[in-house]
Amino acid sequence: MAKKAMEVVKCLDVERYMGRWYEIASFPSRFQPKSGADTRATYTLNPDATVHVLNETFTDGKRGFIEGSAYKVDPNSDEAKLKVKFYVPPFLPIIPVTGDYWVLHVDDDYQYALVGQPTRKYLWILSRQPRLDEEIYNQLLEKAKEEGYDVSKLQKTAQSETPPESESAPKDTKGVWWFKSILGK
Repeated sequence: MAKKAMEVVKCLDVERYMGRWYEIASFPSRFQPKSGADTRATYTLNPDATVHVLNETFTDGKRGFIEGSAYKVDPNSDEAKLKVKFYVPPFLPIIPVTGDYWVLHVDDDYQYALVGQPTRKYLWILSRQPRLDEEIYNQLLEKAKEEGYDVSKLQKTAQSETPPESESAPKDTKGVWWFKSILGK
């Protein structure tokens, strides 16, 4: 049975979408360490209408991060279908890696979002706060199921009561987190 076409947000207000988003849950991926906590993304609009992406996670108190950019797949479309591009490894960014970033749902106040991609191999539940009300979380699970996702693969992301500040955390300057994530650690 063929899966139905995925519905994405129409007329996303990109400026309102900018800022910090905490990862509440996600499908495990080889691009993120299994033991990562306080995972978040910060989006900043660039003058050329692309988006600067800063993804951060903390492992054993050390900050791992990668920076990239996002852009609309079709600038003339009203659909929230974006591409994200990162260069890896983060400590010597030479290899471009591009992926899909489709906003499947965002609430009217831009406080929580459901993000996926067309193969349904990746899924993220994001929130402006490090915690999300369980009722809202369950509503997002239902939306993901409606889009054909196997939500049993979702794993909640550990978030501290007081998330660490990027500037005060020691950095993983050798990219050890990246190698560990590629190796499935």
